[in-house]
Amino acid sequence: MTLPHALSGLSDIAADYDLLLCDVWGVIHNGRESWPGACEALSRFNRDHGHVILISNSPRPAPGVVVQLDALDVPRDSWRAVVTSGDATRHELAQRAPGPAWIIGPDRDWPLYDGLGLEIADGAADAVFISVTGPVDDETETPEDYRERLSAGAARGLELICANPDRVVQRGDRLIYCGGALADLYESLGGRVTMAGKPFDPIYGLALAEGERLLGRPVDRSRVLCIGDGVVTDVLGANRQALDCLFIAQGIHGDAARGPHGRLDPARAADLLKAETTYARYAALDLAW
Repeated sequence: MTLPHALSGLSDIAADYDLLLCDVWGVIHNGRESWPGACEALSRFNRDHGHVILISNSPRPAPGVVVQLDALDVPRDSWRAVVTSGDATRHELAQRAPGPAWIIGPDRDWPLYDGLGLEIADGAADAVFISVTGPVDDETETPEDYRERLSAGAARGLELICANPDRVVQRGDRLIYCGGALADLYESLGGRVTMAGKPFDPIYGLALAEGERLLGRPVDRSRVLCIGDGVVTDVLGANRQALDCLFIAQGIHGDAARGPHGRLDPARAADLLKAETTYARYAALDLAW
């Protein structure tokens, strides 16, 4: 397997790209604090080279993510547009309205359903499909807490719409479960899952349409760079779209790609990618200019 090229910083390749499709959690913040070096790198790209589109697997539509970015002191000049899995998933949900939908997830994710005209079911027995954004309490719950309830949905043949394909994200110094982990469990129970976020096509369609709007012309896909720390979401999504990728190898993977010298070990980064049959043209421990 070809090793990813280790970057000293985004400045090494910035002139080669017009658009960055940049992940959020694990790249520019950890849910508790933002990382100034990553934000500065994106701001400098916006100023001197092209446009940054943040592409997040958050189940909330973009306005809710912007509120969170502001609260974490992510500068507005570090991005030009935000596209989320929630935005892409709303199209899927609208096609299935009025339901009823059995909804699983915390109250903070309810903006996903605003204005869709969905009826709410009490559980699998009353639903025609399931919508999952994540565990209700992601601080304490695991997918196993949902096995019995999801088994009932799978037994009825209900489709599950997962608004956040991430399995885990970093929150502070911990990894917490996301909707993708519940979707994996549902599939293991024989259930059918539909997702629109990374690595699936719909979210990239929205992001590239934003890119065309920002550029004022058709997007040259050879000049689009995806950035992310999720191998089965960010990197696999870039591969499926035939877009270049910068793999942020620290993120949710901790020190797995760090060599004994404290710097990125391209072979260790390649091992993380190879485990999911993916490839990234570039890799770095974190995003910096």
